Amino acid sequence: MLKLFNITKTFNPGTITEKKAIRGVDLEIADGDFITVIGGNGAGKSTLLNIIAGVHLTDTGSITLDGVDLTSSPEYKRAKYLGRVFQDPMMGTAANMSIEENLAMAMRRGKRRGLSWYIQPSEKKLYQEKLALLDLGLEKRMHSKVGLLSGGQRQALTLLMSTLQKPKLLLLDEHTAALDPKTAKKVLDLTEEFVEKDKLTAFMVTHNMKDAIRYGNRLIMMMDGKVVYDVQGEEKKNLTVEDLLAKFSVTGEMNDKMILG
Repeated sequence: MLKLFNITKTFNPGTITEKKAIRGVDLEIADGDFITVIGGNGAGKSTLLNIIAGVHLTDTGSITLDGVDLTSSPEYKRAKYLGRVFQDPMMGTAANMSIEENLAMAMRRGKRRGLSWYIQPSEKKLYQEKLALLDLGLEKRMHSKVGLLSGGQRQALTLLMSTLQKPKLLLLDEHTAALDPKTAKKVLDLTEEFVEKDKLTAFMVTHNMKDAIRYGNRLIMMMDGKVVYDVQGEEKKNLTVEDLLAKFSVTGEMNDKMILG
């Protein structure tokens, strides 16, 4: 589904603040993979996700998604292939629009948009059914402004919006980091449910070792801009936090946030 070949990225090259963020990453993600990506601060996790999304263009290498070369494509052209949920719950929705208007906007992603934003009755029914899956009562508040929702409600709505039109790849950038533990688990369980139900391919960056082990079928550890550990199948199922702690102890990349998580 996704092939990354010899990806490198350096910020502020030739200056005293030069940072080699990604160093020759080769990665292949199969259709239906749910990958969790873990690493310490500055390991390159979010930078790699942003390179896939087109926020940053790579210095070298190539990016191919389902046979389409995206290496030089800007972010807005990649958007029709990707679903994305950000760390900040405020970023994925339009606060001044209603819940149903946000969903309508997501439904029209990648399509030619006319002058009319009329939402058909059948479309409203679909949105109510989808919102009911969140079990947050939002199906009864479709005309409410999204800005009135809590952070957890907005993040769950963003997740729904990102999967409404089945994306070729779902990008999750520490999408529960700003939520309280109970709400974070709710959003993660919804993520797992949507990925499994729609057979999505997902790439989830997280600081939380328990979440990295608990969710997905494959785990990748990054350090200093490189992939240093890649595990899946039975080996991943048998992983423990102690195993990952041992890996991080060897690399020196462990931090308090990961331990406390």
